[in-house]
Parts: sequence; structure tokens; C-alpha cells
Amino acid sequence: MRKPTIDPTIFWTSVSILGAVLGLLFINPEAGRQTISAILGGITHNFDWFIEWFTFGGFIWLIYLTCSKYGDIKLGGPDDEPEFSTFSWIAVMITSGSGFAIMYWAAVEPIYYLSGPPFGLKPDSVDAAQWGIAYGIFHWGFSAWGLFCIPAVAIGYGYHVRKIPFLKPSIACSGVLGKQSEGWIGKTIDIVILLGTVGGMGTSLGVCVPLMSACFTELFGIQPSVYLDAAVIIIWVSIFGTTAYLGLQKGIKVLSDWNVYGIIVLLSFMLIIGPTSFLLGYYFQSMGLMMQNFVGMSTYTAPILKSGWPQDWTAFYWAWWVVWAIYMGLFIARVSKGRTIRQMIIGSILFPTLGTSLFYLVLGGSVVNLHLSDGVNLISMLKDNGAPFVIIELLKSMPLLGIVLPLFILIGFVYQATSFQGAAYTLASMATAELRPDEEPAPWHRLFWALVLGVLGFVMIIVGGLKIVQLSSVILAVPVYIVLGIMIVSVVKWMREDFGTTLSSPKLVYDIKTCSVSSEA
Repeated sequence: MRKPTIDPTIFWTSVSILGAVLGLLFINPEAGRQTISAILGGITHNFDWFIEWFTFGGFIWLIYLTCSKYGDIKLGGPDDEPEFSTFSWIAVMITSGSGFAIMYWAAVEPIYYLSGPPFGLKPDSVDAAQWGIAYGIFHWGFSAWGLFCIPAVAIGYGYHVRKIPFLKPSIACSGVLGKQSEGWIGKTIDIVILLGTVGGMGTSLGVCVPLMSACFTELFGIQPSVYLDAAVIIIWVSIFGTTAYLGLQKGIKVLSDWNVYGIIVLLSFMLIIGPTSFLLGYYFQSMGLMMQNFVGMSTYTAPILKSGWPQDWTAFYWAWWVVWAIYMGLFIARVSKGRTIRQMIIGSILFPTLGTSLFYLVLGGSVVNLHLSDGVNLISMLKDNGAPFVIIELLKSMPLLGIVLPLFILIGFVYQATSFQGAAYTLASMATAELRPDEEPAPWHRLFWALVLGVLGFVMIIVGGLKIVQLSSVILAVPVYIVLGIMIVSVVKWMREDFGTTLSSPKLVYDIKTCSVSSEA
């Protein structure tokens, strides 16, 4: 049996650059912090219009693709069937694309919006509270998951339909770049995407670890320290390293399924013991507010007001999501074999949007209710003590804390592990020389990237997690958007070459051996 091997250029160049960056950050973290402010502000405030319009335009393109004849194209050959049940397929996409970060931001983001609301609204007012979770649902909703789906269509088409045995971003650009996608231009694209993925995933540990450490402090009375943070990272790396080593079917699928079951239990329990009527009413009102104002929220740049709010939030969010987009697109493409493009688009946008919005229903709604109705000044707490303390205060306000807190910790650990196991698998795929549809990256290779993510996360904690997350996100956002644009043109070119003006049918199957199109009932 053939064993996949690494691509030496991509692997060693990426490892060398990562090693150099980690060393510099560890030796001189202050210099890194000073650089962050200039880069972050420069990109989000100068390219905000480009970031927002591309994100919105990409979502419109996906709607067109879903409604067009190309939505019938099957990702695979005539005999290819889906590898996962519908539940497991949706579960691996949601858990790999959100992670513990959704539990963090859903619980604290509404307080940020109350203290500094959009549209020039008065802080800590009734009007500001109206948008408390509506904008959070928007930032984790259709447009965000649409950014993941764009590369999934291009990579999935090249890998499953055209049978190109490389699970790499550059190959999805070959419809435009031609043979240049196999040369230094293609290698550069793969290395940039790989580094952006490592940066975004590894540094998110720098945000999530302090929260998990605070939970341990509250539950066990352990004093906060760098040793506690290190222990949290070791546990996480042990979990997602093991599942990534076991592969898609034995590791990633199983953990994702159990994670979704646990999330359902946690959110249902908190919904029942919390202010249920308020949470449901606030959620449905916020969903309506978001849907009613979707276009305006998608294009809001505040050029007259000059508040900087859409640049600091929406533009930053899209920049953060887009750096992860190609990693997630590659992962979604890999697990969507046997489904049509229409099924993949709907499945990877609609269900994850509904899934992540439930966290805002329970955690976001509860934190707004705690601040407005229970007289707890969470805005001051956020400013003075930081986000982890706000989330701990929310959990402490719940009845049956002895059940809620351990369950929150358990789900948090598993959730982040499911996100990072997908990342380790995908990073290994990008750095593998050739990967056929029935093959997976070498187990040691998947484990290696799991360890890299853990080490990077520990360094980010020392340097200053959230700011580094912002830097790693936005610094590569603009070039990634350009790559996404190339992917769109490339896959449209492929579809027209392969299917031409073929009328819509239940499923369109392209046989790469005979270069013929057939329909499948």
C-alpha cells in the first residue's frame, strides 16, 4: 500500500518560518505588540470596504451557484457515496469551524456591544441591547460560513470531480494559473495559507486557555499561573493529537459526534434552568432584526460617523474568518465526497449558522439578561477584569453551578479539541506531496501539526493572546481574499469546460477518464 509523503518545499519552508517567528516572539514580545497596532488598524481601516464587499459578493455567488444547474454536480464519480451520515457530516463541519471560541464570544460579545454599540447608539441603552446578540449571530452566520464554502467548492471540484490528487489550495487555482499552480507561485500560495491557518488556530488557544484556566480556578481553587495554562494546553493537545492521529473515521468523526451530543445537553440544560421566556423571545427578535438588516450590516462602514465600529468588529471578523477559510474549505471539501455542490453549500452554511446561533440564544441572551435585569454591571467587570471573569460571573449566576460549571469545562475541552483535530488533519494534507481520495496524511504528520499548534498556543499566552490573534488574522486577509477570487474564476472555468450548457438533472456526474457527463437519479 502506498504511503503518502510530505512535500519537502512546503513542509520545511513552513516549519522554518514558524520556528523563526516563534523565536522572535518569545525573545522580544514587546516589539511584537507594538507592531500589532499599526498593522491591525492599517488593514481593517483601509481595506474595510474591500473586505465587506467581497464577503457579501461571495455569499451572493454561492446563492447563484446553489440555484443554478451547477448545483447538481456531484462531488465524485458515479460509484462514490457519502462517507458520513448527514448528522456526522454536519457535526464535523460545525465543530471544526467554530470550536471553543464560539462559547467564549457568544458569552462576552454582547457586553462589548452594550458598552460600544454600532450606529452611534447610546452605550448601555435599550437601543444598544436590541443589537446585543443580533450582530453576534450575524458575525457567526451566513456570510462567515460562506467564506468557508467558497474554497470548499473550488477544492472539492478539483479533488472529487477532476480527480486531481492534491488536497492543496494552489491546485484549486490551476484553472486560472495553469502549470504555474505547480511551480513557485503555487508553492507560495500553499505556504501562505498554511502559515495563516497555523497562526489563526494556534493563537486562538491564546484566547481560550485563559478562560479554561479561570474555570479551573473557580471549580478547584487552583491559583492562576503559567503552569495551569500549560496544563490546559497539554490536555487539549493530548485529546486532539490522539484523534487526529487516528484519522477521520476512527477519531475525528467519533469525537465530533459526541461533542454535538454534549453541546445539545449543555445548551438545553442552561436554557431550561435560565430565564427561558426571555431567552427565546430575545433570540427570535434578534434573528428577525439580523435578517431584516442583513444587507445593511454586510455593507456598513460608517464613513460619515467615523466611529471605527465596523472596522473593529465586522471587518476584523471577516478578516479572521477568511484566514481560516481555505483550511476549512479544504476540510469541508474532503468530508463532502458523494454529495452535490448544492447539498454542500446548504449543508455547510445553513446548519452551522443555526448551530452557532444557539450559543447566542443561551449564552448571549443570558449574559444580557444578567446585566440588564439582575443588576450586575458586566460592562465595568469586562473593563476592569477581562472577558473570562464576565463568563465566570455568568456561570455563577446559574442555578446548579455544581453541574453547569463542570459540564461547561468538559464541553469546552472537547469542543476545542474537535476544532483543532480538523486543523491538524488539514495542515498535514496541505503539506503532503500527493493525496489520493482514499488516502489520509501520515499519522505522524497529523500528530506533528497537533504539537505545533500546542506549542504556538503556549507562546501566544506569554506574548498576549488576543492581540496576536488579531495580527495573525488580518495580516494575511487581503492576499487570501485574492486567492479566493482566483478560486472562484478557476472553478467556474472548470465547470463550463466540463458541463457546458447541460440542462439541470438530479445529479450531474463527470467521468474524468472519458471526459463525459452523465446524469444520476
